[in-house]
Amino acid sequence: MEFRLEKTDNGSGARAGVIATGRGNIETPVFMPVGTQATVKTLSPQELDEMGAQIVLANTYHLYLRPGHQLIRELGGLHKFMSWPKAILTDSGGFQVFSLSDLRVVRKEGVIFRSHLDGSEHFISPEIAVEIQRALDSDIVMTLDQCEGYPADLPLARQAMENTLDWARRSKLSWESLISPASHALFGIVQGSTYENLRRQCTKALVEMDFDGYAIGGLSVGEPKSATFEMTAVTVDELPQDKPRYLMGVGFPQDIIEAVSLGVDMFDCVMPTRNARNGTVFTSAGKLVVKNGEFAKDERPLDENCDCYACRGFSRAYLRHLFQAGELLGPRLATLHSLSFFFRMMREMRRSILEGQFSHWSKGFLERYESGQR
Repeated sequence: MEFRLEKTDNGSGARAGVIATGRGNIETPVFMPVGTQATVKTLSPQELDEMGAQIVLANTYHLYLRPGHQLIRELGGLHKFMSWPKAILTDSGGFQVFSLSDLRVVRKEGVIFRSHLDGSEHFISPEIAVEIQRALDSDIVMTLDQCEGYPADLPLARQAMENTLDWARRSKLSWESLISPASHALFGIVQGSTYENLRRQCTKALVEMDFDGYAIGGLSVGEPKSATFEMTAVTVDELPQDKPRYLMGVGFPQDIIEAVSLGVDMFDCVMPTRNARNGTVFTSAGKLVVKNGEFAKDERPLDENCDCYACRGFSRAYLRHLFQAGELLGPRLATLHSLSFFFRMMREMRRSILEGQFSHWSKGFLERYESGQR
């Protein structure tokens, strides 16, 4: 994998670059839709490709439990299994283990946890996490980390950071011992909760290990937004210019724009697809709850500034009807629209950086988005 930085905005830290992988180039800033179980819910790979997806995220924890990484390896790897020819990033499973706090035991060696499917006991070490992701043939592999929620007291945050660093070292050794294509990459993950000194310490140590890219983890776990961006800025300040930066789990449009202004390149979040399946879509004038009764006779598209398939062919009234009737087409069209909105936003943002217009573009975008006009 190679990262080429093309332009940095003069008035902020916003960057435009290209991540070159063996399965195609990824233009940054980039939003990665989440395909937890080897599928972005309700959409086909062809639809994702046509709307502009460059890379998708899949989940190591879920695919390890079902159908199993060895089965996926036997069937030709995750790309063939899910019929997705472009790049795939797999997370390490650390966040899922964090979310199963009642079913896990963290040790120096790794994590013991119980499956949410059948209660069976499993153990994942940093080495096993890398081996699973290599079996999946991920283009971007994440190290195992220990994520803690907010608030986390200082001793707990320090221990989680120390475990994360130890696991990162072991992940790197495991990665280097395997036969990994040069076009594949291993990213380290920064932890440290909302403690600046821990964040800086963790980031500096990971940079010394020389990963292919760096993720900012342990945020969007309940802390105030101000703390999210303060810790993001602290982390970016310690990261090298020539490696991609990935803020994990942040997905609201205004938050992505703020993080891009700080110098972040990559994002993922289930929120646009999850909200869409529940009848809330993103538009150029903010969020719209299409299930609401006010749209029962509304002949307008979801977003009059959007040319996606859902907006070209269907009214708000029809989308509301589909949700009220429990028809599967409703969540499909809503998901298609919201992801189209996100991909278009990222393309416009990238173009504004390349043209030296990021501040002007972001101001105009946010004014329209936050206007709430329907």
